[in-house]
Amino acid sequence: MRYIGYLTTTRQRSKTLEQILVVLRGSTIAEETGNDTESKFWATYKKVSNEYDDDFLGRANDDMAIILTFAGLFSAVNSTFIVGMQPNPGDTTNALILQLIKMIADGPNVAIDINSLSSSTGYPSSTVWMQTLSYASLAFSVLAAFGAVMGKQW
Repeated sequence: MRYIGYLTTTRQRSKTLEQILVVLRGSTIAEETGNDTESKFWATYKKVSNEYDDDFLGRANDDMAIILTFAGLFSAVNSTFIVGMQPNPGDTTNALILQLIKMIADGPNVAIDINSLSSSTGYPSSTVWMQTLSYASLAFSVLAAFGAVMGKQW
């Protein structure tokens, strides 16, 4: 009876040691190094290159985070300026209401000049250029943020 208990304990120990061996084979903690110069060189090269790659990827990830932050801030500020540059739609409405009041005050028998009721106002070319550049810079800022997000996820 005692012999059977000993066999069971030995089998359990054997299974445990096999599991530890499997884990250690897949681990990078216990690196295999050979005795010859070439295997030592390649083991050292692998170690140094992994450190360099990890450092490079860490710096690139930090740079992408900074680009993403500044692109978001620039987009917010640029959007605020774009909203501020928009023409006031109340001016057109006020001009049309003034024309209606004038027509009512002149009486029903007066001929109405339809050409004077134009609701479109001409904008100076400098305003058009400023808005075009603002929208283009907003588009490029959003594109930069998109690129940073894609870079961080890659």
